[in-house]
Amino acid sequence: MTARGGFVTAEMGHVVQILPAVDITGGKICQAFSMANYQHATIIISVGVSAAAWTAILLQAGSATAAIGVNVANAVALPFAIYKQETSGANNDVLGARVAKTTSGETAPSANDNIFYVIEVDAAELPDGKPYLQLSLTNGVNSVIASAVAILSGARHSSVQSATVTT
Repeated sequence: MTARGGFVTAEMGHVVQILPAVDITGGKICQAFSMANYQHATIIISVGVSAAAWTAILLQAGSATAAIGVNVANAVALPFAIYKQETSGANNDVLGARVAKTTSGETAPSANDNIFYVIEVDAAELPDGKPYLQLSLTNGVNSVIASAVAILSGARHSSVQSATVTT
């Protein structure tokens, strides 16, 4: 399939559901994925219902994959760029300006319902020998329903069905 001036995500990129929609009470460690064969990752965090503010969005790189709930091997915290859409209701598709975060991550996510965040990471920003990325959403006892998807782009070898990036 060819997109006129567009990007067919399913064929020209790779989509990874790193956290299915779930209550993140107590925090959640997402599925790690490899960027070894991709130049860029866009991570979209979607929040449906939030009883109160959760505590942080963190990103780390590692040397080996890890399943949901398991920390990536040899983890190193990463700084990242984030775009925020924290307004529930009208214009809930408009992202704010790019915000640079340190290795401490986004430490004040909104308590609003129906919001989302977009994190952008280039493979060149990863430490040597650590091609795996992993997102963590920290939270205390507040019920927050969230999900996360990574969209990888800039494939070294693209095809209609790309190989897994989670093993």
